[in-house]
Amino acid sequence: MRTEDLDAVVANEFTSYTFPWTRGIFMDCLKARHECWVAWVEDEIVAHAVLSVAGGEAHLLNLCVRRDCQGCGYGRILALHMVTRAHERGAGMIFLEVRPSNLVAANLYDSLGFNEIGIRNNYYPTDVGHEDARVLALDLTAYFDDDPA
Repeated sequence: MRTEDLDAVVANEFTSYTFPWTRGIFMDCLKARHECWVAWVEDEIVAHAVLSVAGGEAHLLNLCVRRDCQGCGYGRILALHMVTRAHERGAGMIFLEVRPSNLVAANLYDSLGFNEIGIRNNYYPTDVGHEDARVLALDLTAYFDDDPA
């Protein structure tokens, strides 16, 4: 992801989420040198993700697929890329939060081997208050275990 990608990234956010990230948040992530990636199909950005890596841990902060491209596998491809980047950057664990109501995302993360490790109460805003977040984790040392023994 580059600064010039932000118009498309923010447009995807605003069409995909009721409470999207702002351009300023993405700019801050770029300035902080987080792993910020976009997925292109032909000449259009169809998905984006942001990963923070520090202290031997990673946190998948955002993963969004443009609404008209959901269900095409781009979320899985980008999630796997972010898991790989976390491992390559020396993280032993990767964490994320997901709305319990976002069954598609929850099923994706479950299929990748993430496990629920907790709940963050009232984490996500909703139209009528707040929704809890499921906190998920993936042990990258086991995920990338190259030792067949």
